[in-house]
Amino acid sequence: MEKIISRMTQLGVIPVIKLDRAEDAVPLAGALKAGGLCCAEITFRTDAAEDALKRISNAYPDFLLIAGTVLTQDQAERAWAAGAQAIVSPGFNPAIVSYCLSRGFPVIPGVCTPSEIESGLSMGLKYLKFFPAEAAGGVKMIKAVSAPYGGVKFMPTGGINAGNIKEYLACSSVFACGGSWMASGELIREKRFDEITALTAQAVETVKEARK
Repeated sequence: MEKIISRMTQLGVIPVIKLDRAEDAVPLAGALKAGGLCCAEITFRTDAAEDALKRISNAYPDFLLIAGTVLTQDQAERAWAAGAQAIVSPGFNPAIVSYCLSRGFPVIPGVCTPSEIESGLSMGLKYLKFFPAEAAGGVKMIKAVSAPYGGVKFMPTGGINAGNIKEYLACSSVFACGGSWMASGELIREKRFDEITALTAQAVETVKEARK
């Protein structure tokens, strides 16, 4: 888990990807890598997710692959078998968290309340997804809930974009951010991979600027 978190922290931003077609997976991964982000969170919002993970894992063994929107034990198992190195969920489901921990799957469940944070701590988790970030109060909310939970680090996701990511990364309790602006569904569907590379490169530079 620590190795995964360390890599995510180093990257600063994790592209959150919804793929409708598995055949777009490898070109997309290539575009992200060319822009400087050798990582992606492939969400299980579509039936293409499992195949997409397999294709990227085979094409780019050095890619940091995360399975997102994992809602069931079956999805977690299939994601891991397909090459995912970590499991992310939008909410805190104790059954899913327990299952992942029992199988040795690094898991980052979603939280947005003190009670959910304490549920995570009770299961030994100190790295949590904060979702939906902007709708749940953004940086102000993260700073507020961080005060009594000094050892907890968050990955805010939901409403993060090029215009506000610096503010999030400036928060000491944020280890990385999840965002989809550099690889939107429209860009992927229209196979505008050069644009994805350009936006990814800009995101990488923004992270560097935020951490100067």
